[in-house]
Amino acid sequence: MARTTPHDRPLTEAPLYWKIATQLLGELRDGTIPPGERLPGERHLADHFGVSRETVRQALEVLRRSGLVATDRRGSHATLPGLPVETAASLTFPVGARITGPGAVDRATVAWETPSPEHAEALGLAPHCQTLVHRYESAGADGRGRRTAVTSFSAVALAEVAELARYRDRTDASGSAQLRRAYDWMRRAGLSLHHRDAITRLPGASTVRVTRWVHDQYARPLEITDLVVDAQQDALVYEFTLPAAMASSV
Repeated sequence: MARTTPHDRPLTEAPLYWKIATQLLGELRDGTIPPGERLPGERHLADHFGVSRETVRQALEVLRRSGLVATDRRGSHATLPGLPVETAASLTFPVGARITGPGAVDRATVAWETPSPEHAEALGLAPHCQTLVHRYESAGADGRGRRTAVTSFSAVALAEVAELARYRDRTDASGSAQLRRAYDWMRRAGLSLHHRDAITRLPGASTVRVTRWVHDQYARPLEITDLVVDAQQDALVYEFTLPAAMASSV
């Protein structure tokens, strides 16, 4: 007997928990919550959807029975297959992120907060204006090769990229928030991505700082990232552009 998923039942006949399961399934399928990533906690999901934690528990149970969510000692995880990468030119966000091996650190979180003055100026934000700020950290199992990155997103990015805007409700800076497909989301929203990176060696250290500015085809800022990596190289500047994704014909 085939399993029933939330999308198989008309919403007009469905209880509230089934409707929440349907909405959460939509976010799983559009990549807002990537496969394998830990889902936000029940309290945050309840706030996000405006329902009780008991309703969230029932919705998660529907998805578990359908094989769309798995739960282990680390929490609940999305199990849907990921969307295919559109082109070979797709980039993982943040550029410089990497897949770490056993025992290594690979952590990313988001917060809704006031960015640094430098980021605010680059994004054209008014003083004390808050935005989505993403933090990334990785290191080898031996503690070497550490990389840290802080990214602030602009009002344009949050207004035009629905997948990013949804993270505003999940910004307690404690849960996992890998945004590895953020550049694909931007391109799918019709934005060309012009990257400009300035790379400088930090004085007295074997590390370099990469400051990355990303603008769209209208020269509107989308994000700015400060990435610090262990490296040995001279200062340099390079830039490149990724075109917006082509709209598919109907």
